Amino acid sequence: MNFVIVDVEADGPIPAEFSMVCFGAVLFDNALDRSFYGQTRPVSDRFDPEALAVSGFSREQHLAFDDPKEVMEKFAAWLEQHSKGRPVFVSDNVAFDWQFINYYFHRFLGRNPFGFSGRRIGDIYAGLMKDAYKATEWKKYRVTPRTHNPVEDARGNAEALMKFKDLGLRI
Repeated sequence: MNFVIVDVEADGPIPAEFSMVCFGAVLFDNALDRSFYGQTRPVSDRFDPEALAVSGFSREQHLAFDDPKEVMEKFAAWLEQHSKGRPVFVSDNVAFDWQFINYYFHRFLGRNPFGFSGRRIGDIYAGLMKDAYKATEWKKYRVTPRTHNPVEDARGNAEALMKFKDLGLRI
């Protein structure tokens, strides 16, 4: 079992009606040097210009991205290559990131290699600190700045999770 830290950029709040723009994943290990990046063309004509702007891409660029089925096939192959057993989905905002990855895997592959659950980094930290109100304090442990490049953001989140080991979390 391996933790895989995932970050998603999308052009709206929910899958199917809106589209995933791009996503990044970082395998959680001592090096944090194995990553995946995917860009997926829209699956819907709808998009929120403000949400799309966060990704740094225009609608024209997004329309030219790769076929989502091919991207999800490549991601599934990457997960199989780099994970021992079923990978564990971990994210800063699992409620947002998970829904897109889960939807795209099921729509295009008919299965999700992550299974049916994920973990939120803030909740892990709150448990480690034994204080549910500290769920946002973990972000101070990111080394890589948050840029909305999903691989960089996933790496920063993985760096924070690595710090949790120093604080006594067994991972």
